[in-house]
Amino acid sequence: MPLAYVLNPLDRRANDRPNAEWLSQQRKRSDTRLIRIAGDATLLHDGQLVTANDTAVEPTVFLGLDTQDVPWFACRTDSAEGMRDLRSLAMEEALPPEELGMLAQARSLLQWHERRTYCSNCASKLEMADAGYRRHCPGCGMDHFPRTDPVAIMVVRHEGNILLGRQSSWKPGMYSALAGFVEPGETIEDAARREVFEESGIKVGAVRYVTSQPWPFLSNLMIGLIGDALSAKITLDEKELEDARWFSPAEARMMVERTHPEGLYAANPYAIAHELVRVVLEEP
Repeated sequence: MPLAYVLNPLDRRANDRPNAEWLSQQRKRSDTRLIRIAGDATLLHDGQLVTANDTAVEPTVFLGLDTQDVPWFACRTDSAEGMRDLRSLAMEEALPPEELGMLAQARSLLQWHERRTYCSNCASKLEMADAGYRRHCPGCGMDHFPRTDPVAIMVVRHEGNILLGRQSSWKPGMYSALAGFVEPGETIEDAARREVFEESGIKVGAVRYVTSQPWPFLSNLMIGLIGDALSAKITLDEKELEDARWFSPAEARMMVERTHPEGLYAANPYAIAHELVRVVLEEP
């Protein structure tokens, strides 16, 4: 199963978005597509993503032009019937990967707008700008831009074994890579080392980048890393983790394949943590 939300074919046309006339022309085209989002869900009909345009609905954000130069927009909907959540769609591979990528973009942008009604500088009501990629404050002139929070997520190795942990809120048996938000003035590598040490007491030396994944719950960018441990003794931070342990390659492989005799398993296959474990197991 490929990583979810990483394939997005849309050309976001950043140079054209501020042009109100150009944007209006895209909106009025007969082939314009419109994605509906409600919370973490989108509208489907007969297993297909509903994208038919509705000129009576004012789209909130412009997503981009697809490979056929068809414009895509997104808006909120109050509809409950026919809605499917983005996690289930990814897990079941119910939609093409390209559509999942567009849905992640739409969901993240729309959620940001819901949380940015007023200016954090002067409390004036913000105005939409640049087709949804900026909110402007008419009171103080401040511009607000959609944010993505970087998260460093790392699988740690030591003498062939793999460090994985779990939170008490997760489903029984699931273990995943350790992760945390990158703090101000911190490199990605140092953020990963800090989080692993804080949560498990394991010190990490060399760190290398593997891949990244947009994660629209909330709007995060998961930055996947593999690190080499300098120590092996686990000192658990019980406020962060319920458990953390070293797994042998054989155990980790069974967890990926969901054949572990204790019912333990790695993170869901559409998530980057699953991919990181798989990459480590395939390396010599």
